[in-house]
Amino acid sequence: MRIGILSKREGNFTGKLRLYLQSKGHEVRIYTLKNLKINQELLDNDFFILKSKQLFFLYAGYFIESNNFPIYPSTEIAFKHKNRIEAHFLIKKAGFLSPNIYLGTKQVLTQNLTYSSRSYIQKPIMSSGSKGVGIVTKSDDIEAETDEIIYLEDFISGIHYLAYFIKDNIFVYEKEPLANEHAPVKEIELTNDLKSLVIRWKNEYNLLFGHLDLVKEKNTDKIYIVDIGCFPEFSHWKNIIDAVNSVGNLILNFYYKNSKRIN
Repeated sequence: MRIGILSKREGNFTGKLRLYLQSKGHEVRIYTLKNLKINQELLDNDFFILKSKQLFFLYAGYFIESNNFPIYPSTEIAFKHKNRIEAHFLIKKAGFLSPNIYLGTKQVLTQNLTYSSRSYIQKPIMSSGSKGVGIVTKSDDIEAETDEIIYLEDFISGIHYLAYFIKDNIFVYEKEPLANEHAPVKEIELTNDLKSLVIRWKNEYNLLFGHLDLVKEKNTDKIYIVDIGCFPEFSHWKNIIDAVNSVGNLILNFYYKNSKRIN
């Protein structure tokens, strides 16, 4: 089978995934910004893996789906993970807690939000890890161009977690607030409340693997989902090769079960 991987880079998890798929007898080509062209040549594959959620790769995914080629994850789920507004309502629709969000220009948010009793987090509307993320305690902290629409959410004070899941395997780590996936973490025991939440999330959207950023609120012990990811690097997984092999196997099984385009 010919497999195309849409990815920002050729190394890291993507490179290891290519080696795994090749070891199973498949032809694998990685498409980055350096070589990706959205035209009929791209369809010289049987199956695609959407590793990156950057918009150009999503556009390629739309082209692939419009030509009835299978891709994982779907562009719909990838976009809803990428766009923070879509992600917020994806979380709320499934019945999970998510911080209140506020949208508007800097002028509007300055005039209508209270800064004396609470803090906010500013995030890019299109998610990009921790880039462009910062705490807002006063209106001057908001970084914005004129008439730019800003996304703010309530800052939840409590313990911050990074949760990975690959099928039924779950690892949870304590992390610093606002830190990205690659920052130092501390592995913790998987408690029942965290395990139950991750399983519910995975099952709600039929996800094979992914990650969640969570906060257990200090005063209530309620758990909020503050960020979601459908294709992480699994930087802190105990054995990265095991993670790669498991993800690769799940993706192949997805293809065999859902596609008619089998060589």
